[in-house]
Amino acid sequence: MGGGPEYPQRGEHERELLLCVLPWPEKASEKVIGEIRDEFPNLEMHYIAQTYEDLKTGKTEVPEDLCKRASYLATLSWLPLHVSSVPNVKFIQFYSAGTNHVAKHPIYTDSKIPLCSASGVHGPQIAEWVIMMDLVHSHKYTILYDAQKRKEWKQKVGMEGVSDNVGKRVGVLGYGSIGRQVARVAKAMGMDVIAYTASPRPTPESRRDGGFIVPGTGDPEGEYPSAWFSGLNKDSLHEFLKQKIDLLVLSVPLTKETTHFLSTEEFALLNEVNPAGTYIANISRGQVIDQPTLVKALERKQIRGAALDVTDPEPLPADDPLWTAPNCLITPHVSGSTTVYAERAFQVLRENLRRERDGKHLVNEVDRDRGY
Repeated sequence: MGGGPEYPQRGEHERELLLCVLPWPEKASEKVIGEIRDEFPNLEMHYIAQTYEDLKTGKTEVPEDLCKRASYLATLSWLPLHVSSVPNVKFIQFYSAGTNHVAKHPIYTDSKIPLCSASGVHGPQIAEWVIMMDLVHSHKYTILYDAQKRKEWKQKVGMEGVSDNVGKRVGVLGYGSIGRQVARVAKAMGMDVIAYTASPRPTPESRRDGGFIVPGTGDPEGEYPSAWFSGLNKDSLHEFLKQKIDLLVLSVPLTKETTHFLSTEEFALLNEVNPAGTYIANISRGQVIDQPTLVKALERKQIRGAALDVTDPEPLPADDPLWTAPNCLITPHVSGSTTVYAERAFQVLRENLRRERDGKHLVNEVDRDRGY
């Protein structure tokens, strides 16, 4: 381990405390937790498993003395009410892709405690969701499945207008860990990939992925896109949308700049440059799309369809017109789910424990000014 000490210590016999407040049973990640305990024998771990009701109400009982002693906090959403409650915390490891859900909390706004996301653990399963939804639509599967339930053999329905993805273009709006894995799968299917980022990526070094990467996934070197675009203003976005995109994947963090990033003007532009229709997959946050204008775009056939794992608001009210919009597939914010989610998130935590020990920069540390 680089010849460093086993673990940073406060005293010869005093162990540092890792406090985990998470909505999974400890057993779900026992393998990687055991590896962390073996690697850091001077680290004490206390695990509090939250219930669904805890998450729903936001009320989780965590003893005050544990908060006071904690050197590291691992959490999905729970935080103590006050910064003073965690005087010894060196960093907080969130098990979520972003931290916008705590952006108004005093620990976010009034402290300098490093906050780290679990960005990177969602890439494989969400990329599969994106490609699955695109294929379900392009191969008319929902229509065929409805026919199956009616016990009807409708071969013609499954043959008309079906197209494969070879030679089509996927535009990834937000080329982070999820977008990079979408690109990897899309390239394997013979698609062209173009990328959009907030800041310019003109050099090979700037295009590398500096975050956590699930081994064997993603685009670590930024090699897949045939073209890169960037910016946080509408003119830059429009230049990207003019590239005749067949599948547009929204994977940007929710910030002031990205709120309603796609609205009336953008849907009209997509239709103008690609009359055959762009298919939109949103796995970021519902507010990135101006939802009423999306419904109109679907009704007017300005876009080919939409697959949404996020909506505005959530849960989506039963009377919202989005439910019945044509060519729209909706799932209840589940694309990031996988049986190994918690295990992967603990791998991010382990990496940050190593980096903190070795005096290196933390992985996935949130830039509070940028919001991600």
